[in-house]
Amino acid sequence: MASMTSSAPLTWGGFAAAEPDFADTVRRRFRLYKHHVLATLRKDGSPRVTGLEADFRFGELLLGMMPGSLKALDLRRDPRFALHANPGPDAEMNDGDVRISGRAVEITDPAVIARFIEEAAPPEPFHLFRAELTEVVRIGLDGDELVIRSWRPGQPPRTVRRK
Repeated sequence: MASMTSSAPLTWGGFAAAEPDFADTVRRRFRLYKHHVLATLRKDGSPRVTGLEADFRFGELLLGMMPGSLKALDLRRDPRFALHANPGPDAEMNDGDVRISGRAVEITDPAVIARFIEEAAPPEPFHLFRAELTEVVRIGLDGDELVIRSWRPGQPPRTVRRK
């Protein structure tokens, strides 16, 4: 695990161990909906935004995708990503707005893939990536204040309130 002064990315499990309450809030927010929005970088550096199912399993945030999909090819070339939780059916945002940024590392270990297939039963074949987190942000309302809570590896969570 990274030291408290490190800024190296952490796995979901590392984040959850360091900030269990914040991690639980974020995970619950993602689990409200099946589909979320993934941003990757194209070859020319411009953004690509696509739908994705996020899977919290084995102490990891896992990102699965169809073989040869453009988002998988983007992540193989440049692993940086941002994942935005589905905002829901209306503009109320009662459960807050959550996003995770980091690097996606493709999982090629046959044992991990077999375990994922056994537990998640995804359509096959597929690419499977593990998220290494560089930032987690939750924005919500507290009365008439906007509350922004953010976390980066090696730093304590930061909370900013705006009227």
